[in-house]
Formats: sequence, structure tokens, C-alpha cells
Amino acid sequence: MSDQGTLTTLSARGLTRNFGAHTAVSDISLELRRGEVLGFLGPNGAGKTTTMQMLTGNLAPSRGAISICGIDLLEDPTAAKAKIGYLPEIPPLYRELNVDEYLLLATKLHRVARSARGEAIAVVKQRCGLADVGRKLIGTLSKGFQQRVGIAQAIVHEPDVVILDEPTIGLDPIQIREIRNLIRELGGKHSVILSTHILPEVEAVCDQVQILHHGNLVYSDTINALKEFHSGRTILLGLRSPPGAEALAAVPGVAQVESVSATVFRVQFAAGEDPTDQIVTRSVKNGWGLFQLNPAQSSLEDVFVHLTQREENN
Repeated sequence: MSDQGTLTTLSARGLTRNFGAHTAVSDISLELRRGEVLGFLGPNGAGKTTTMQMLTGNLAPSRGAISICGIDLLEDPTAAKAKIGYLPEIPPLYRELNVDEYLLLATKLHRVARSARGEAIAVVKQRCGLADVGRKLIGTLSKGFQQRVGIAQAIVHEPDVVILDEPTIGLDPIQIREIRNLIRELGGKHSVILSTHILPEVEAVCDQVQILHHGNLVYSDTINALKEFHSGRTILLGLRSPPGAEALAAVPGVAQVESVSATVFRVQFAAGEDPTDQIVTRSVKNGWGLFQLNPAQSSLEDVFVHLTQREENN
């Protein structure tokens, strides 16, 4: 892989934001490389938008540091912001302008050279599926097309980092699929941060994932590692002559038993326990007819609920 492909485009360390006595975000750190899509996941009120506002320079952190392509965002905000494209949760659209007029305005705001503006607009319209709507008023477009225009203004200046805050909220399933495809395409050339509370969104388009809950980072890893997070704690158990679920639940170390079918059970282990040997021993002794015993990959939703509940209990 080339040096360009591994370039760190965004680095944040110890981001904290207080509003009076309330801490909205506490000690968040992240790093993003070119070509990566990072999913920033959390329920409403978790602190995602506050973090996005700090990363884009729209809100100063109470503590912490942010650099964009090696430029300190707090010390040199103009240079750092020039390398960022941002789509806030409510797109900054002018409904009375047509698409071409609005994108021309965006090129001026992003200081694209006058001689390069026409080509920049043509390229971004093609990338965002807007080639046929340039003369249409933004106010007459569907919500999906308006989101496309919002993304177009965020990337018209070819930024290194693209930050999208809830880009598919309020869209229908077809529009959601189209925007997800566009985000995947953006990930091939830019670094992308996708803030969302929609679990399938992260699963569909992201390489890395961070989960935020009550302003605290509760998980940070690859999307594949997240999917497998529970694998060591849950097994699929197949028994040809199974006992009742109560008998399985009585095995020391078993926390929960769920029937998947008449002969297959999802068995969750208690924290710090591994009752696999006990299950095998009892199966042989009691003639349960063991035919399957393997880790069960948890859904993203299972992992998310587990992590956020664990944070609540700490």
C-alpha cells in the first residue's frame, strides 16, 4: 500500500466538552486514515453531534487536540477546515437556488479557484447523481436528492476528510440505499466519518466503528471485530434428544438459554465462565445427542445493547 493510502488524515486526542456542569463528551480519541470509513455510533443524546461539531471546528473543545492532515485545528483553523467537508444533520441548503447556483456558491465558499469551479461542479454532480437536476430548484427536489446536494457541497473542494452527521435520517428505503452506495464510493477516495444511530448503516458501509454512550467511548475497533465481540460468550448448541431449556440453564456457568429450533439452542455464558466442557460431559452422560457446538456470531444490535447496558451498570 502506498504512503498516501496509509496517511493519517484526522487525529483527535482527549476531546472533552462541558456545558456548565454537564459533560456532553468525555475524553474521546480517534484516528482516521485515507480510504477508511469510520462509523460513529450511539443512541440519540450520546454526544455524536457535539463530537462532530468539535471535529469540524464549529465548537471548541473544553479540552483536547485535533489535527487534520497534520494541521492543528485550534491553532490554524482556516488551513485545517479547508481539508474538511461537512454535512450537518440539517443540510445547509438554499431552497430558492437551483442546484448549479448552489454548488457554484459552495465552490466560492470553499475557495476553489475560479478557473476550476466549472469542472469541480461537473465532477461532483456526476459523483452524486445530480447531473440531470442542475437547473432544478433545490426546494422542489425530493429529500433524497436534497441529501445528495448536501453531500455534493461537502466534497466539491475535494477535501481529505468528509464528515456526515445522520445523512440518511428521514429517507425512504430506496433513498437510504442510494446514499449508502454514495458513502461507500466516497470511502474509496476520502476519509469518511459517518455519525448515526442506525445499526445497519454502520454494518453496510464502515470499516471501523466507535460506539459512544452518555458522552463516553465504550467501544473502538474494526466492524468485523464488533460483529464477533460476543462470539466467545455465546454458542449455538445442537442436541438430537435435548432436555428442557431448564436443564441446560442449570449447567454451571450458563447465564441464558434461548431455543432457536426444536434441537438447536443459543446458550449465553456468564461473565468469565466457559461451561463448554460441562455441556459436553452432560450431553454424553445423559444421551442428549450432541451434533453442534460452535460460537454464535452476535448481531450488531446485540453487541450495541450489551455495551451500552454494561456502561449503564458501571
